Amino acid sequence: MAAERLVVIGGDAAGMAAASQARRLRKPGELAITAFERGHFTSYSACGIPYWVGGDVDGPDALIARTAEEHRAREIDLRMRTEVTELDLDRGRVRTRELENGGRESWTGFDKLVIATGARPRRPGLPGIDAPGVHGVQTLDDGQALLDTLDASSGRRAVVVGAGYIGVEMAEALIRRGYQVTVLEQSAQPMSTLDPDMGALVHEAMCQMGIETVRGTTVTGVLTDAAGRARAVTTEDAEYPADVVVLGMGVRPETSLAAAAGLPLGDSGGLLTDLAMRVRGQDHLWAGGDCVEVLDLVSGHTRHIALGTHANKHGQVIGANVGGGYATFPGVVGTAVSKVCDLEIARTGLLERQAHAAGLRFVTATVEATNRAGYYPGARPMHVKMLAERRTGRLLGVQIVGREGAGKRVDIAAVALTAGMTVEQMTALDLGYAPPFSPVWDPVLVAARKTVSAVRAAGI
Repeated sequence: MAAERLVVIGGDAAGMAAASQARRLRKPGELAITAFERGHFTSYSACGIPYWVGGDVDGPDALIARTAEEHRAREIDLRMRTEVTELDLDRGRVRTRELENGGRESWTGFDKLVIATGARPRRPGLPGIDAPGVHGVQTLDDGQALLDTLDASSGRRAVVVGAGYIGVEMAEALIRRGYQVTVLEQSAQPMSTLDPDMGALVHEAMCQMGIETVRGTTVTGVLTDAAGRARAVTTEDAEYPADVVVLGMGVRPETSLAAAAGLPLGDSGGLLTDLAMRVRGQDHLWAGGDCVEVLDLVSGHTRHIALGTHANKHGQVIGANVGGGYATFPGVVGTAVSKVCDLEIARTGLLERQAHAAGLRFVTATVEATNRAGYYPGARPMHVKMLAERRTGRLLGVQIVGREGAGKRVDIAAVALTAGMTVEQMTALDLGYAPPFSPVWDPVLVAARKTVSAVRAAGI
């Protein structure tokens, strides 16, 4: 009996987690696995690139969880530097092109297909945007190219376009390398993944760290020198000299193959799947990672959230189902954490604008507390903002900005959101306490108590 054929498109977190899990559940003679990856690396942590650039970790080897050779040793036919260019779903095959060795093209048949094509950086079509010295930071190849530019540059001026997670992390990395950093952000405050009042706290801290942050500005292009290299970034009303430019404008799902094949896409352009991560309307086709939209457990709508944590879970679920078992991915609550220098930034659940878009009526409360008992050495301020549904008191979202020990407190709220808890129920949570770690009333619980009061006042 011929082995069943599994083809995986994408050799990073979701794709190779799916392939590895399927291999564990099925014997090599039962399932033949072929995976295609167009880059030079597989199973790596893109989230670690800013810390590689900043010198916190060695790389790129330190960021690779499993090499191509290790995958092949587990009977996975992983073909690097090979791009899938077409899906033929009717005939059960994919067209591929080798990116080296002359660009040879061929077809590979499948019985089951996994799409894990990831996301692509937003790169607006502006003059000079593709000039040497302008860098994205999506792949390890991108990270190495940026480091090469930094090593070759005699100047020390950097412009970061975008003040989201990647933007602020890259700003920190460049500051640590001795650069004068300017961050250009279109929104009124950095970190549009926070509400503006919380983003203002991030802006204040970045300024104190020596990072110039220009808000409410639109980039219009990149100026180049006589050699064609980037020398400045222009906005509608100013020009910012730059020896290196880093783009941190977010990503969008890479679903061009899926769209060409007529597969269902959501509002953000991500593939739509069921809870088993099977593409809707397809029996033998799965998708996971940054190319899909997932259910938001708080709003009830689908969202695109590009995170390695989700991608690895998607891959495990897909691999279990392809391998003959059954698993589901129930959804997310939108938890994320980051930092710029010693400032920790975290959020989970809905922002105010997202709650409005979901048609929810809500109240908010913001508290300032300390990360440790106020009398304990090293106590630092932290701000917690909480959203709750107006009538029921159901927790809708939490944002945290503060120093050491602030960021991971968001996990308390993530669990509460997943459990569907009310803010009043949260006030009774039995959290760990000792002066080096927390005040008697943890800041998250202080915020919950204040939000309970806001819910009760709104009901009067």
